[in-house]
Amino acid sequence: MVPPMIPDNAALLIIDVQVGFDDPRWGVRNNPDAERRIAELLEIWRESGRPVIHVQHLSREPESPLRPGQPGVEIKAVVAPRAGEKLVRKRVNSAFIGTDLEEHLRREGIGTLVVTGLTTDHCVSTTTRMAGNLGFETHLVAGATATFGKRGPDGTEYDAKLIHDTALASLHGELAEVLRFEELVARL
Repeated sequence: MVPPMIPDNAALLIIDVQVGFDDPRWGVRNNPDAERRIAELLEIWRESGRPVIHVQHLSREPESPLRPGQPGVEIKAVVAPRAGEKLVRKRVNSAFIGTDLEEHLRREGIGTLVVTGLTTDHCVSTTTRMAGNLGFETHLVAGATATFGKRGPDGTEYDAKLIHDTALASLHGELAEVLRFEELVARL
């Protein structure tokens, strides 16, 4: 069976690709090519005329590099919004909480989202989960997202690849379709 094509009005949702995630305090990250892949996908999306939505996290944590007024809050130049592209600013993990994202998508008749960004297990996962629960057809591009290693409550260290892979596995088939970059591009 041939997989369905991605609709012409599907929105590319780029979550939190911000300078502050280069800060070493986050630890070791998987997928150093994530921003490059997101930029490639963004260019394809723009060329196709499909809608692009950027999400920017505005942390309330005093020490966060993603706090307004800090250089780290800025969206990385490689995926910076262009005129006419929607920018959603959020203060929590989900791009749907405290924003007009859902209202915008419904008003524009957008029923399909393709999700990319940082970090896989936090804002990407939370937004993807909510999109699926809200009834949006949701696709997550595995090679266009990344995360950092974590320490469990018992002190066990988990590397970034494991965190990334398990976050994707928990979403796939339940709340989203997780695709490789090439799989998604082939369906455009």
